[in-house]
Amino acid sequence: MRLHREGNTIMLTTALALLVINGLAYYFLFAGNTTAIVLVAVVSLVLFALVVQFFRVPNRALTIHDRQVVAPADGTVVVIEETEEAEYFKERRRQISIFMSPLNVHVNRNPVTGIVKYFRYYPGKYLVAWHPKSSTENERTTVVLETKNGIQVLFRQIAGAMARRIVWYVKEGEPVEQGSEMGFIKFGSRVDVYVPLNAEVKVKLGDKMQGGVSVLAELPE
Repeated sequence: MRLHREGNTIMLTTALALLVINGLAYYFLFAGNTTAIVLVAVVSLVLFALVVQFFRVPNRALTIHDRQVVAPADGTVVVIEETEEAEYFKERRRQISIFMSPLNVHVNRNPVTGIVKYFRYYPGKYLVAWHPKSSTENERTTVVLETKNGIQVLFRQIAGAMARRIVWYVKEGEPVEQGSEMGFIKFGSRVDVYVPLNAEVKVKLGDKMQGGVSVLAELPE
């Protein structure tokens, strides 16, 4: 396991702030009160551990398959439905949504190998991730990848109530590999994936996903 570079500044800032707080507690606020000083130290360690775990990237054997769409994020499947995709396809697609809790791994991965045919970033609100309008009103990105067979898969990084910054590493026109890092949503939220209606969905509501490993759907030949 390693720690993601997106967390470097936050982890350093958090560590320094907690050191200052513990210094103040030891020398001024609770001088001579051993119980209070130890309590502050324990709470500080727990808080720092929570921040660090947001940025962990575990070692995994990634799923690589031309016809399979892998989960772009860790989390729980909360939506599987046929819906109108109005931004890019402007027709009906199968939507699969994964909710990322603050305890999940937050790195996002490319669900298929292909070419980035479309990319857009939208600043927006920070509604809770399960709000019906979060897909269209929250801060988000939209990425469309085209496989070598000409099938297009769209996915969105969507910020939530806690997330305040979406990071991406893809550009229109560039090739990407399935399972490679495409971005990061700081402190969780949600990812939506849109596949063709004739794709075979391999998950059900409530399933726990591992980004880059779990198979969401199988594309037609």
